[in-house]
Amino acid sequence: MKVFARLLALLVLLLAALPGHAAAPASPALPSPAPGRLTVYFLDVGQGDAALIVSPTGKTVLIDGGPPEASTRLAARLRELVKGPLDLVILTHPHLDHLGGLRAALKAVGAKRFMDPGFDHPSEAYRDLLDFVGNEVGQVMSPEPNPASPQTLLTVGLGEGVALTVLWPRVPQEAFLADTRSDANANSIVTKLTYGKTAFLFTGDSEPPTEAVLLQKPVDLTATVLKVAHHGGKHSSTAAFLERVKPQAAVISCGVGNDYGHPSPEVLGRLKDVRARTFRTDQDGEVMAVSDGTTVTLRSAKGGAGAASLAGTQRAGSPVALGPIEPTPHGRAGRSVEKEPEPGTSRSRTPVEPSAPTGTAAATGERYVSLKGSKVFHRESCSTLKRSKNERTVYSSRADALRERRPAEDCHP
Repeated sequence: MKVFARLLALLVLLLAALPGHAAAPASPALPSPAPGRLTVYFLDVGQGDAALIVSPTGKTVLIDGGPPEASTRLAARLRELVKGPLDLVILTHPHLDHLGGLRAALKAVGAKRFMDPGFDHPSEAYRDLLDFVGNEVGQVMSPEPNPASPQTLLTVGLGEGVALTVLWPRVPQEAFLADTRSDANANSIVTKLTYGKTAFLFTGDSEPPTEAVLLQKPVDLTATVLKVAHHGGKHSSTAAFLERVKPQAAVISCGVGNDYGHPSPEVLGRLKDVRARTFRTDQDGEVMAVSDGTTVTLRSAKGGAGAASLAGTQRAGSPVALGPIEPTPHGRAGRSVEKEPEPGTSRSRTPVEPSAPTGTAAATGERYVSLKGSKVFHRESCSTLKRSKNERTVYSSRADALRERRPAEDCHP
């Protein structure tokens, strides 16, 4: 028996040594953020999106959290890469393949701020996430331009000259796009990250109407690296948009053998037409891009697409907005649909006198109020309410308000 075991072990070793039979090496883990550099990780979350930005000063931004099945993997990777709470989490739009892993991500490392478009969506998973965020994250934001400068773009500074600028949406200066193929996709948060001569464009699942609006604006859309919209689906990345962006590299986040056929041959062809070097998480695994402000170096976990070193073409310090950002005629108002309460819920759709437990703001005479058509709720003492004569709803508790609305950024109810 011992002789047989030795022969079997020897046979295994011989087979492993033969060409084509060697065990495939595990994909090497990409390194931690480079000190003093801007690092962007396009995380491998399967059929979904998640990207982590780490600025030269260590500021961190997570854009989307992938699908639910990627929760464990995403949380583990963030623990490896992030020291302390995320400075900002952005949910580009309320679809499950972008929000499904965010709860696990927030539990793993925490977050100081959360931003989403404020576009209403009936998804139970989205509303559950908002409930969780309302209780766990210090500040909940919407991508609203500064009311004092409504013709400008909202920009978040990340230190050392790194800036993240929100290009779309611009509610209330411009209404949400409506009656599109997918309104939730069309109103994805689109951001441009700039550092010196280099830039990254993050597009969520934006659609041709989104691209059409952006093309009409005096905005510098050029980017060294493009996060391709909608996992490379054929309904995005129009030829006109890619010609304006002029990406040197494009990253497509999609799952192996996904049911949607992403990325589509049409989009791959259009990326080839603009000579963009294409990386795909389904083939290349996680993709890491490092910028020193002059060049961007990309590499992938599996190395299938090789490495790329790209020279930035931005004029260092140039503004993203090239002029006043005026509302466009394509920004049509979104439809407001009155929803019946879910079975078992106690929320009220009409003003009621609150009966809050001791220790809440309402117990001291403060009430939670939402204006008609708004996606947020305020304290009754908030100056925003005093300026508006719109119809309003009063909620009996903060929990009831959170079932339908997000806390307003101005008064932090």
